[in-house]
Amino acid sequence: MIFPTIKSKRLILDDIRAEDKASIFELFSNEEVTQYYDLAAFENMQQAEDLISLVQSRFKDKLGIRWAIRKKGEDKLIGTCGFNSWNVALRSTIIGYDVNRQYWGNGYITEALTHIIKAAFDGKLSCDNINRIQADTIPGNVASEKVLLKLGFSEEGIHRQAAFWKNEYHDLKCFSLLRNEYTFNDNGC
Repeated sequence: MIFPTIKSKRLILDDIRAEDKASIFELFSNEEVTQYYDLAAFENMQQAEDLISLVQSRFKDKLGIRWAIRKKGEDKLIGTCGFNSWNVALRSTIIGYDVNRQYWGNGYITEALTHIIKAAFDGKLSCDNINRIQADTIPGNVASEKVLLKLGFSEEGIHRQAAFWKNEYHDLKCFSLLRNEYTFNDNGC
């Protein structure tokens, strides 16, 4: 299966490649980026290589898809986004995203998510017939919540102590977007 490339006004979303390992390490070694993540900040390049292998195998096995976010005209990975997993029987998927700290506040995540959500609801991915996209945030991750609400997601509530990482339990705030609620609005993206 060919990895789908998506283009927007400022971005190219394509596959995460082995040569992205330095950018992946830079992204996930920043504790501000991983503050609300289910992984600790990376300490060595092998962790970046392992993550690349994981996302590549999940795509190959049709279990999920993760795009590299790149600014047009530049090859450097500045973030990632995608559907961490999908459930064909339930026609649902879980979305995730991140961006290098130096690119925060520029609307790149909103722009990237706008286009991958459209691709999912338009049936252009191997996760055909998606009806529901879910996003989970850690309470306090205000920036992420703002992005989701801007994209039309509805807050469903708190799943108390639904996750465990970094040696502690975490509440998860659940958001969802349904196909029949979605209206594509690229706002010039």
